[in-house]
Amino acid sequence: MTRIITISREFGSGGRELGKRLADALGVPCYDNEIIQMIAKENGFDERYVANISEKSIEAAYPLTIGHRFAMPPMSVMDQPIRVAVAQREILEGFAKKGDFVIVGRCADVILKDYHPLNIFVYADLDAKIARCQARAPEGEDLTRKELERRIRQVERNRRQFREMYAETKWGEKEAYDLCINTSGREIKTLIPALVEFVNCWFGQE
Repeated sequence: MTRIITISREFGSGGRELGKRLADALGVPCYDNEIIQMIAKENGFDERYVANISEKSIEAAYPLTIGHRFAMPPMSVMDQPIRVAVAQREILEGFAKKGDFVIVGRCADVILKDYHPLNIFVYADLDAKIARCQARAPEGEDLTRKELERRIRQVERNRRQFREMYAETKWGEKEAYDLCINTSGREIKTLIPALVEFVNCWFGQE
């Protein structure tokens, strides 16, 4: 059985780190920003533009059939945001046909539902998210707590809207995932051994 694990996460919860550490422990690839690089290279887009589209709602430009399989229309009639979304879907499905992997974000739990992935949601309380953001801030960035709160709310609002284009289930609601992990007050690396056991049990492997 192919093991596909999707990681959805609140901003600052450590979901990206959890995904990468879990992939390393399982000995499988982890895809995250690599997808942005692939889309940008294949379509001649700036990576920053693709990253922006990948995290924000483009529902005004995207057809209502986004949640279903559809053929790519001629490029001459497609807006760039639609090209990004279609390319992302094709890349994810290409990965799914090749073998095991972990994927962070990209609404992969919905896009790849036919491949029966293990869908994980990573969350944390606000204090923990702010602390993690402060610890990992780029050199020279010194945002206040209020500024960080605003950034967290904005990113999570974008992710919520992005998911709404793909599915009726809401971003962050436990019913939409197979496992929800609270990382508040926890070092991500200490959670990995138990998570590996869970993954192996989930996919019926010892």
